[in-house]
Amino acid sequence: MTKPAHHATAPEDIIPFGKKAAFGVGMLGNQLFPAAMGVFMVVLIQGLGMSPLLWGLIFFLPRILDAVTDPIMGFISDNTKSRWGRRRPYIFIGAIMTGVTYIIMWQVHAENSEMYNFIYFLSWSLVFYVGLTIFATPYVALGYEMSNDFHERTRLMAVSQWIGQWAWVIAPWFWVILYNPKLFDSPAAGARGLAVWVGLLCMVLALVPALLCRTRYQVPPESLQKLNLANMKNNLTSFGRGFKDTFTCRPFLKLCAATFLVFSGFNTVAAFSWFIIVYHMYGGDPAAAGNWPAWFGTVSALSTTFLVIPIVTFMSQKLGKKTAFTISQSISIVGYILFWWCFKPGQPFLMFLPLPFFAFGIGGLFTLMMSMTADVCDYDELCSGGRREGTFGAIYWWMVKFGLAFAGLLSGVILRLVGFDQNIAVQTPGALFGLRLAYVIVPVLGALLAIAAVSTYEITETRAYEIRAELEQRRGKAKPA
Repeated sequence: MTKPAHHATAPEDIIPFGKKAAFGVGMLGNQLFPAAMGVFMVVLIQGLGMSPLLWGLIFFLPRILDAVTDPIMGFISDNTKSRWGRRRPYIFIGAIMTGVTYIIMWQVHAENSEMYNFIYFLSWSLVFYVGLTIFATPYVALGYEMSNDFHERTRLMAVSQWIGQWAWVIAPWFWVILYNPKLFDSPAAGARGLAVWVGLLCMVLALVPALLCRTRYQVPPESLQKLNLANMKNNLTSFGRGFKDTFTCRPFLKLCAATFLVFSGFNTVAAFSWFIIVYHMYGGDPAAAGNWPAWFGTVSALSTTFLVIPIVTFMSQKLGKKTAFTISQSISIVGYILFWWCFKPGQPFLMFLPLPFFAFGIGGLFTLMMSMTADVCDYDELCSGGRREGTFGAIYWWMVKFGLAFAGLLSGVILRLVGFDQNIAVQTPGALFGLRLAYVIVPVLGALLAIAAVSTYEITETRAYEIRAELEQRRGKAKPA
């Protein structure tokens, strides 16, 4: 392995820690929404008796809408002219819209028919995900713009991911709250009540970067499209060209492919941990399982926060981002394989053994991929002459959302194929065997394919600094906005 050349970060490229933390608080809101959704979604099956296939459709269908709205929002954000910048107004509006609709979405009742609950939840979830697009697409683009330095970008994303990981520490305890009979009469009642607090908390967290963060480089106003009806034809032409250029950017496609493979593999089996703990280890009795599902999620997130993110950041600066990604995913494979022996009835502490290895998968993915996408935005400017962080961020996070949607649909399919029956407490040995087998095979396959996808990624540290030097020669050195 060739040791990469290293470049020192110039003082003017360093983001003050307070700004890093403000961006990270937004990441906490951004991650707490899906973390909470992953817990709450179990209520649709376990609390409302919804069929696994309808459950899978609720995961999948909103992402079809995302396929349209995310790139459009990226284009709008890239070309917005306002006294508050290109990103912050949308982050502000999207944060409020998403928090309110999350509360409304979970006002479901077991007394209603399965189809009524399905249609109600699906309808409001579509509105919720539109709000999430309005918030998340400009928010991600804002992070790409906050520094021009190769390593400072990784440090920014490491801080934001460190703060964001606390969502996954907190969210598993929602299971304990939802299923506590002293607090709520039923899981559905728990979802209705807890959703109010989750929606309000996420809204406040998501508003912080809109109020406190700034971009490093201001795009000249004359280079932006006019967003009005009179210029609609030019807007559509520019949008189509940018969309095409993004999808023909080879380094970016490799990042998207790797993200989809790792993230969808992880999320396909994420909810299975609850089913395996409750049904395999505790015979289908949630009360007997107690807090073990919550501790499983919390220890996993703490492993990512205190072990994975610091190690991956260190590896990135010493070995390069691509090598750090390959090592982190290889370690995660070891963790997934160990789960086959470590989900063992009567020995709940054993299931914590693989978590420090398993946590390298998602922890390494987003710490590195968001930083690498920022490098790709520089590469794109060198090739196209334009700054399209919003478009790149939209398509990247559309890939994340599509990975989540695909995972939800695949989860429902796997539950059906293995013979899982949500209406009985004691599952068949074949169903439990199938769940445990899928828990190992699906994410391991995704990680292996992701490593292959990134193996030919072109933007090394040396190349990134060469690109930056060419850009600064072309447009002048970036001044703080």
